[in-house]
Amino acid sequence: MSTIKIPIGPQHPALKEPVNFTVEIDGEQIVDAKVRIGYNHRGIEKACELRTYVRDIYLLERVCGICSHSHTTTFTQGVEELLDQEVPRRGLYIRTVICELERLHSHMLWLGVAGHEIGFDTLLHYTWRDRELIMDFLEMISGNRVNYAMNTIGGVRRDISKDIIPTLKKGMDTFRERLQYYLNLCSNETTVLERTQSVGILPPEVARKLGTVGPTVRASGIDMDCRRDDPNAAYGEVPFEVCTWDSCDVFARVAVRVLEMIQSCNMIQWMLDHLPKDEIRLKLKRRIPEGEVLSRYEAPRGELIHYIKSNGSDKPERVKVRSPTLANWPSVEYMLKGHHIADVPIIIASIDPCLSCTDRITFVDIEKEKKWMWDLESLRRYGIKFYEKKRW
Repeated sequence: MSTIKIPIGPQHPALKEPVNFTVEIDGEQIVDAKVRIGYNHRGIEKACELRTYVRDIYLLERVCGICSHSHTTTFTQGVEELLDQEVPRRGLYIRTVICELERLHSHMLWLGVAGHEIGFDTLLHYTWRDRELIMDFLEMISGNRVNYAMNTIGGVRRDISKDIIPTLKKGMDTFRERLQYYLNLCSNETTVLERTQSVGILPPEVARKLGTVGPTVRASGIDMDCRRDDPNAAYGEVPFEVCTWDSCDVFARVAVRVLEMIQSCNMIQWMLDHLPKDEIRLKLKRRIPEGEVLSRYEAPRGELIHYIKSNGSDKPERVKVRSPTLANWPSVEYMLKGHHIADVPIIIASIDPCLSCTDRITFVDIEKEKKWMWDLESLRRYGIKFYEKKRW
């Protein structure tokens, strides 16, 4: 067998963020694939150590523009656990309403991108048109379309006025009708079926072994969702169904996300009907007792984890973010094998990758086989010496 290796990325028309794939092909068929990340690092985890917990909320919100509320939800509930404080139920319900609106906006964005990757740009234009309804609702509640700044330690910053609740509920009815259209379209449109069915196969046993999360693992028939299995916010009270599909291919990932959006519409309407009447937040102390916590949340892409270590001050000693994309990269390497080079864009896109959530940096001494962390002063000195060598 004669094979050649083709680099895809870190800059490529099919990739929306920098990541590198090296695919080995025999003719048009992929026989091996390797992923390399690490092209996008902004030092947010380290920056959290220099800021107070309240300021860190707005920093972590900017880890990702699509799942910004997911990161602040995971962080604030972790800090609330360190404080051993229960958030008012109205605050938890509002937090969860925003969570599900964000899931709608994220999944619709992904559905449009998936259509674009298979050359079905009509689907992209339709979904992004309808996604504007969700963005309008987020702006109506929070004042913002991207980073909503709703979460704070102890609850949420803004209430949902009773005047806009009828508009929100009517909007969910309208949006649910559109989702039925997309479900029918994706189930019958030849372009979608030809490019997604039996493409990017991920068997359930492989998905479990590789630690896959989110819609990707549920599309392999595995019934797993943090909202039900380890409920946070108001998820322990809100009725919903975990959506799965058993064809284990890209089509299954399309179906799961559309079905999840229908569930999100139902959940939002239920929460608006049962919105508690107490306060939306508690006023809590700025200094956090010494301890550590692992906070989990089912973000649109899957299980999001924040590790927080406190030292008794008003600044965290350590904040570590494990994004769902990082958990899903090994599955992409597996899914690419055996398929054609033309299937690469949609297989990669099928996990809804986010590099700004994923990339971190670790310093490794290859000779001593040792890893270490630099403080800011050491990093500053290294930077000075590095650029001195590059001077003309």
